Amino acid sequence: MFKYSYNALVYYGEALQASAERLARFGYDAIELVGEPSDYDFGQVRAIAADTGLKVSSICSIFNAERDLGHPDASVRARAVAYVKEVADMAAGIGAPTIIAAPVANMRIREIGSREDEWKWAVEGIREGGEYAASLGVNLCIEAWNRFESYMLNRLDQAEAMRREVGLANVGIMGDTFHMNIDEHDIAGAIRQNGDALIHIHLADSNRAAPGEGHTDFEPILRALRDIGYEGYLTFELLPAAADPFGVMKRGGGQAFFDAYTEQAIARIKEIERKLAAEAGSEARKRMPASSK
Repeated sequence: MFKYSYNALVYYGEALQASAERLARFGYDAIELVGEPSDYDFGQVRAIAADTGLKVSSICSIFNAERDLGHPDASVRARAVAYVKEVADMAAGIGAPTIIAAPVANMRIREIGSREDEWKWAVEGIREGGEYAASLGVNLCIEAWNRFESYMLNRLDQAEAMRREVGLANVGIMGDTFHMNIDEHDIAGAIRQNGDALIHIHLADSNRAAPGEGHTDFEPILRALRDIGYEGYLTFELLPAAADPFGVMKRGGGQAFFDAYTEQAIARIKEIERKLAAEAGSEARKRMPASSK
């Protein structure tokens, strides 16, 4: 069975206690927290998790113009590495096994200097952050964003190439079905091809809403994850389909992303999971000797 989590980023402006209670009510296993360590009291996070029976699956880091591991300015790169280490400290402090990292700032869609140098700097930064995370028993996963949000990594095979160059046992890659819907030729195929390195998944439909609201076919995706023996969390990261989704939520929009989509997301994916389990059981029975049936 898969493990389910939900990114608290979606619950813009809401207290953690309310978010955790909602997730527990709808049957989630864990919550993913936003990578802003100063926004949290780690002791309070642990208490809320214990009270609701949730784990903290992961920390979703926020890479902006001041946190860019591949930036030509060495001071910007240094701040980004320091930030990765702070997020690793946060993960260790609240018991989250995984942090997410991206090589360049979100919405940087072209190189500033040399593309080769920026790749090299990003690898160096992820390696330094990954080594620090390893010392705390924390994993780091490299995320690929679609071409409209990043120029450097847009597909799983590119993230896997960077992971191999980083060369650390605690560093893996992650896929996000919203981004993959844009830049992967075959989402399930990319999962199978890079499954050995895959340690985290974000799920969202093609329009970044809950599964069932867009045109993504999640059945082959879940089948691929089952077939590769994926053991990480399936974490829903849902946002309004707008250039400024947080602006929409700040103005009071996106209310469906709270109760309605939280319930729908896990219900739709668990329905597919049950279907796959039934298929697997049927296939197993077909392979049994007649005398055993």
